[in-house]
Amino acid sequence: MTASATSADARRIVLYDGLCGMCDGVVQFLLRHDQKDAFRFAPQQGEAARQILARHALDSAAIETICVIENYNSPQERVYTKSDAALRIADSLGGIWSLTLAARLLPRFLRDACYDVIARNRYRIFGRRAECRIPTTHDQHKFLG
Repeated sequence: MTASATSADARRIVLYDGLCGMCDGVVQFLLRHDQKDAFRFAPQQGEAARQILARHALDSAAIETICVIENYNSPQERVYTKSDAALRIADSLGGIWSLTLAARLLPRFLRDACYDVIARNRYRIFGRRAECRIPTTHDQHKFLG
């Protein structure tokens, strides 16, 4: 495996609801703050996300969470959802965002319960798009097809 392939495989893939205003905001935030170039993105409505989720027996039409994929396209590929996904993102960002990792001290069921409240109300609070936003030319290389 080449060094560039290893580097690309080490990136975290963020699967997000491309119709959700909040999820789009998270992606835009990550595009601005991803100093390590650690993230790649795929809307859950797209083919790349469907294939990844199918490998893990998850239904892209029914999933109500952001997902983080680590070790993409390898035997060690793993999907993190809900609060675990959010904490993986914070961990990758580093810096001040690492402070949120203190939330790991809380039991997962409590973290996920808070996450679920936001997820159930995300369209009402942050709006729903008619279609996924098209990445800018500058950012297209960060999005999976």
